[in-house]
Amino acid sequence: MRIELATEPGSPERPNEDWASAVVPASGQGGVLVLLDGVTPPAGDVGCVHPVPWFTARLGGSLAELGASRRDLTLTEVLAESIRRTADSHGGGCDLSHARTPQATVVLARWDEERVEHLVLSDSALLLEAPDGLVVPVLDDRLDRLPPGLLASVAATDTQARNKEGGFFTAAADPLVAARAVTGVTPRAAVRALAALTDGAGRWTETFREGDWSAAFGLLRKAGAQGLIDRVRELERGDTERTYLRRGKTHDDATAVLVEF
Repeated sequence: MRIELATEPGSPERPNEDWASAVVPASGQGGVLVLLDGVTPPAGDVGCVHPVPWFTARLGGSLAELGASRRDLTLTEVLAESIRRTADSHGGGCDLSHARTPQATVVLARWDEERVEHLVLSDSALLLEAPDGLVVPVLDDRLDRLPPGLLASVAATDTQARNKEGGFFTAAADPLVAARAVTGVTPRAAVRALAALTDGAGRWTETFREGDWSAAFGLLRKAGAQGLIDRVRELERGDTERTYLRRGKTHDDATAVLVEF
């Protein structure tokens, strides 16, 4: 088994809000992959004294621990319990009902000799590669289905769409959101490799349209996780007319994980 991971902040002046881990037992018979993309809040009150990296580190650590140690739990149950644990660790001084309380997108995968389980919540991507090279993306596309005008306003997004029916969902403080995730199981023999990308790394496909997800997987295997991120950075720097980035931030936190069985 080969595992490769790379992560890079969008700006050296800001902490990286992504979090990723791959947990493999000494026997090498199974493993767990966790990838989180923390949601950067706008300036102002967010109802919480804790920064996003604090949240992603605690949620990610719980997901990795429970995903590996509690195989009797489904991934949905693992996410729900991890959200509950993280919410409890905030303490009484935080308003966890605030729309901008610390939160994150989630990719969670777990495998053994028989199967590969997956869970995706919000706009990070999981890619499953079959033995014949076919790449199947596992995506939660609810953000893509929202009216463009709604996403243009942070206030409207928070009040009308974030963690609301008909909108999109992220892992914040409500364990019930785990039931909104995209989940599934694939026979282990049908997967020879998998990859997880935060949207900062997925820009190669989703923003700059350099190739489809299959091509992105090929670049990841050829150039490595850091190589994919480096290529995204080149494209970002080259988009001086904001043809592709438009109103988006020039550089986003970017994380890529590759697992080859």
